Amino acid sequence: MLESTPKWVINIFTSLWHQLALNMNGLEKISNLLLHLSINNICMKFNLLIYLVSLSFCLQAQLLTPSAGGNRKASVSERIGITDVGIHYDRPGVKGREGQIWGKVVHYGFDDLDYGTSKAAPWRAGANENTTIEFSTAVTVEGMTLPAGKYGFFIAMGPDTATLIFSNFNTAWGSFFYDPKDDALRVKVPVKKSPESVEWLKYEFENETNNSADIVMRWEKIAIPFKLTVDLQQTQIAEYRRSFNSGNFHRYWQNMYNAANYCLVNNINLEEGLSWADRSVNTYFGEANFLTLTTYAGLLEKAGRQQEADSLMKKALPMGSLLQMNSYGRTLLRMKKYQAAFNIFKMNFDKYPKDIYTNIGMVKGYAAIGNKTEAIRFAKDAKSLVPDENTKSYLDQFIQYILEDKDITNL
Repeated sequence: MLESTPKWVINIFTSLWHQLALNMNGLEKISNLLLHLSINNICMKFNLLIYLVSLSFCLQAQLLTPSAGGNRKASVSERIGITDVGIHYDRPGVKGREGQIWGKVVHYGFDDLDYGTSKAAPWRAGANENTTIEFSTAVTVEGMTLPAGKYGFFIAMGPDTATLIFSNFNTAWGSFFYDPKDDALRVKVPVKKSPESVEWLKYEFENETNNSADIVMRWEKIAIPFKLTVDLQQTQIAEYRRSFNSGNFHRYWQNMYNAANYCLVNNINLEEGLSWADRSVNTYFGEANFLTLTTYAGLLEKAGRQQEADSLMKKALPMGSLLQMNSYGRTLLRMKKYQAAFNIFKMNFDKYPKDIYTNIGMVKGYAAIGNKTEAIRFAKDAKSLVPDENTKSYLDQFIQYILEDKDITNL
């Protein structure tokens, strides 16, 4: 039968077989099995081998190898508010080229790199393949809006300013195929000089707040910072709204309460927040307790439904534990409802006069309504309730802040 098989088929068959053996150890058993198949199935053998060779090349392509040119792969990520930000890049080294990086190793502006399709390419902002930056929600970069997504990141360098480019094309090798039509955003930022040299290029997050951070690229004696900001309140509301539509979220009153309370404390999305508060109390999975009722009452008050709010508060206050009442008073302080906060702290203190938390509540309450003398008196009284020096020092800080007319709300 073998003699009747065309020689060119046998040659291709053998070549593929050897290639398969070279690329995938452990497939010799498959090879032996194929050898013993009837020669009438030569087409089946041929097709199967083509598939297996293709598979072998795919597996070989997935092997991890060091970055080209001695550069280092790296990634850095941070959560800003509830927005995840991730940067993936390769780190070139200075390697003795101090003073030769900017304008030489890294070209200024846009240049023809004598490779690829781009005749005016920026710097790849790293080494090897695209540097990429990804945002899980919309952000602003230096005040300019950028939608959620993954972007190729390039920099058109200059001696004093740099143009940051966020490209919708994020899978290129370097900037050789850069095309300005793919730009999602361009932003100009100043180039900062640094006295200390950084050997390996790096990206860092600095000056973080609840809703912003500076992203800084550092290499050699240059730093390029840019400010990233998120709309934390709107992204949080969007996340609560999305979660309410999931099967599990509203099965727990705590989730519904947290969503409603976020609206109350931040004075946003009040109408929808009121509906969430109602669900946290009056649905199958809701529960009428101190937390849900006080939040519901607060949102009813903002809606101008004072009588209903007062009725709920009468039910809620007897349910509050010492710590819950203390926390509620602090929430009222953050909402700048100072007299209401004082009343809660006073009610809590009257029930638990020898507790450190209720005494601190009185310190905050009196300070909020402008009675420094009583605030300091309660701070001194509170010191007598604690044995440890750390807490006493903490109370001394209260006194100092009060004397200096500083806000003690978040102490």
